[in-house]
Amino acid sequence: MDESPLHMKRKQPEENLEDKEEITAQESLSKKRNLARTCVHEVAVPSGYSSSKDKLVHGTLSDPIFNGERAKTYPFKLDPFQEVSVACLERNESVLVSAHTSAGKTAVAEYAIAMAFRDKQRVLYTSPLKALSNQKYRELSQEFSDVGLMTGDVTLSPNASCLVMTTEILRGMLYRGSEVLKEVAWVIFDEIHYMKDRERGVVWEESIIFLPPAIKMVFLSATMSNATEFAEWICNIHKQPCHVVYTDFRPTPLQHYVFPMGGSGLYLVVDENEQFREDNFSKLQDTFVKQNLADGNKSGNGRARIAKGGTTSGGSDIYKIVKMIMERKFQPVIIFSFSRRECEEHAMSMSKLDFNSQEEKEVVDQVFKNAILCLNEEDRDLPAIKLMLPLLQRGIAVHHSGLLPLIKELVELLFQEGLVKALFATETFAMGLNMPAKTVVFTSVKKWDGDSHRYIGSGEYIQMSGRAGRRGKDERGICIIMVDEKMEMNTLKDMVLGKPAPLVSTFRLSYYSILNLMSRAEGQFTAEHVIRNSFHQFQYEKALPDIGKKVSKLEEEAAVLDASGEAEVTEYHKLQLEIAQVEKKMMAEMMRPERVLYFLQSGRLVKVREGGTDWGWGVVVHVVKKPSAALGSLPAALASSRGSSYIVDTLLQCSFGLSENGSRPKPCPPHPGEKGEMHVVPVQLPLISALSKLRIAVPSDLRPIDARQSVLLAVQELEKRFPQGFPKLNPMKDMGIEDPEVVELVNQIEELEQKLFSHPLHKSQDEHQIRSFHRKAEVNHEIQQLKSKMRDSQLQKFRDELRNRSRVLKKLGHIDADGVVQLKGRAACLIDTGDELLVTELMFNGTFNDLDHHQVAALASCFIPGDKTGDQIELKAELAKPLQQLQDSARRIAEIQRECGLEVNVEEYVEATVRPYLMDVIYLWSKGKSFKEVTEKTDIFEGSIIRQARRLDEFLNQLKAAANAVGEADLENKFTAASESLRRGIMFANSLYL
Repeated sequence: MDESPLHMKRKQPEENLEDKEEITAQESLSKKRNLARTCVHEVAVPSGYSSSKDKLVHGTLSDPIFNGERAKTYPFKLDPFQEVSVACLERNESVLVSAHTSAGKTAVAEYAIAMAFRDKQRVLYTSPLKALSNQKYRELSQEFSDVGLMTGDVTLSPNASCLVMTTEILRGMLYRGSEVLKEVAWVIFDEIHYMKDRERGVVWEESIIFLPPAIKMVFLSATMSNATEFAEWICNIHKQPCHVVYTDFRPTPLQHYVFPMGGSGLYLVVDENEQFREDNFSKLQDTFVKQNLADGNKSGNGRARIAKGGTTSGGSDIYKIVKMIMERKFQPVIIFSFSRRECEEHAMSMSKLDFNSQEEKEVVDQVFKNAILCLNEEDRDLPAIKLMLPLLQRGIAVHHSGLLPLIKELVELLFQEGLVKALFATETFAMGLNMPAKTVVFTSVKKWDGDSHRYIGSGEYIQMSGRAGRRGKDERGICIIMVDEKMEMNTLKDMVLGKPAPLVSTFRLSYYSILNLMSRAEGQFTAEHVIRNSFHQFQYEKALPDIGKKVSKLEEEAAVLDASGEAEVTEYHKLQLEIAQVEKKMMAEMMRPERVLYFLQSGRLVKVREGGTDWGWGVVVHVVKKPSAALGSLPAALASSRGSSYIVDTLLQCSFGLSENGSRPKPCPPHPGEKGEMHVVPVQLPLISALSKLRIAVPSDLRPIDARQSVLLAVQELEKRFPQGFPKLNPMKDMGIEDPEVVELVNQIEELEQKLFSHPLHKSQDEHQIRSFHRKAEVNHEIQQLKSKMRDSQLQKFRDELRNRSRVLKKLGHIDADGVVQLKGRAACLIDTGDELLVTELMFNGTFNDLDHHQVAALASCFIPGDKTGDQIELKAELAKPLQQLQDSARRIAEIQRECGLEVNVEEYVEATVRPYLMDVIYLWSKGKSFKEVTEKTDIFEGSIIRQARRLDEFLNQLKAAANAVGEADLENKFTAASESLRRGIMFANSLYL
């Protein structure tokens, strides 16, 4: 970064809407400038860069215009941001276009393609998902003749001038130094905000770093708050200007309504001018108060989702809303749910509604019949296909990643043609192609993200609500948010009006990348080069000056904090610590099983502390004695380092968002002010840090949430009655312990408490001194942390990780002592779909040699990430042994990684890498069974099975290439046969887009 300070050139402020009155007469002559009022244009320029462009034709770097002959004309007038973007492209400079979904970013991409055709050059269009690549291919083929497609599944016209591909394919081409790149002038990165994806974001980052500097880039992104920072990074690594064209202009304004579940009516909370309507919000909150009164003694869980069983009012609410939307002619509508099963259940609950005319029904019928022609007779009768037609005929459809690809594409095509009026979809529908509706409904404001139930973020809300409002058709788009409980005003405000999220790097080092970098002949790209040029490192270095400023500010505060009376405060603090230490010793004596078990009756209030986490007061349910060996298997037990054979099942307050699969809750104390849920948590005896004299009644059946919450209310009531804290059991008076050691400890505590209570600070009503002392301690702690963050360079962290990963590669024989890639490493270089270390281990240790190609396909399926299932594998004999060998190899690799200094949890690594959920299905399919027969073996969605089977095919082809590269002809044949045994029927039916 040092060698090229960046000059950011920002459009003059008078070009923003707020300041339009400052525009002078002379400036208003410039049509271009009037245009630019609805978008912000900035440019990052490397220092010392000068442009040789003709100003009359191209304008300047900070004010690009284009007065030449256009590569492409449009049947409509371009929006200001499109005009500015085209001018940047014609200057032959990279540009990041950041705008809402419906704004028309595609027009900019099409212009770059038209320029490449005009200049006889090639252009690559990358998208994050295969399905999006297929759709893009279809769309671009209609506009341009010479278009090809390359995804892991399909290759069409690979020599075309415009190639559509997934970003993974582009990265592979860059690693292999593909000849194609020599003819490429532009690369278009669609949905660049995917770069923050935890799993795959690094693919974008590496592709951008490796692109030759002669190639220019077009980045298309949803709105993001740090677009300028991203452009600076591009400018920094490629030493070329990068423009940012940002607009949050929506061609169709949105209105946001809230619908209280179980209530009636809609409340407009944000109008089309983005004004928050507090008056309506208050009325909305009142409906919940009234509703709660009306509900009276009804079960608090009455308004559960359909998915939780039965059509409760959650379902009828959705029915009510959809009916109302149709009556008011607000269709088409997309109803977003965060669960695939919920989508289907909501759609099925619409059985009484019909939105299509007889004529439309006939068209749907015809399109449906044509679409399934590519399937064989047997597959056309699959329930997943037959159940869809009656829905589609009535103008209702479902769209989620678990559907058969054919059905999913059919739904998209019918929706685009206006033959689907109500679409029940998951949030994946909000990615990619522009398929807007008039109305969007959110069935919930919370989603399960793998860790917890959380409110959806403003970025997610922007993406999904952006589907509302069709340009040129609707005056305004409508968003309806269903809310089933009182919501803080600021939570709702942040969600609907929040700023888009920044793009944050998720860069990491993979073995695949390290090996590919080591095996590149030219050696100009080393792993060190990639780390140094990563967006991650760029963001880190950019933040350093801010950290420095923060430290200075805190140091000033520390100096100002009044140090007077510090000695007194220190003394008071010391007394508190001494009491805590003696109490701890006393508790250790009291908690000896022979003394305490008698007092741990049901209902006793006990305090639980685990390490540094204070769990607060809980309620004993019962005590169980466990053999020591069983303790390790308690998944969510609060475990003590000193093993204890007694487990106290305790009702503890936990944060919302517990695992949905019915496993024990992962305890997590609620944050202050947050409502928690009571759950029974197994607690080991030594973790109880205090016993109260108080006991409360515990319901006999704790399964219903209401029963557990009643206990929580009782505890909260007691907290109000005892503001000084619950009275504790006295070891001598209450528990009858007469041990001289305990008596001595009780006396010590009494003595120390006397001193504490008589200390001037204890009585002092003015807590200012204590507060300032605590604040000073906090400030000093924060200063230390920030200083260590500055010292602890990210670069060094990655270098250490690189060194450790290289040691792993040496130990496993992928590279030699000098870092030269060996045979095994050459194989691993070609595998990026599954765990490259583990699969090459199996190739080289003979596991695959003993298997037939059906078993090979089944075993390889364990490497493909996908949905989990609780189903047990039935084909013990044929698959159990290879699976065991795979798990043993995974364990060995995890242990080697740990030995080499990487933070790897062995069991977690094995569980994450070996996923045997589809072994049966793939084995039977490979052996020729029908799709209906194999899907009966699992509860995984059909679409997920097909998606995984196609990734498996891609993986097997990589293994085939790897076997070929190391001269293993037998293995190569086996992988070929395994791949061929999968490629039939509905699993590999052609996309409707191709």
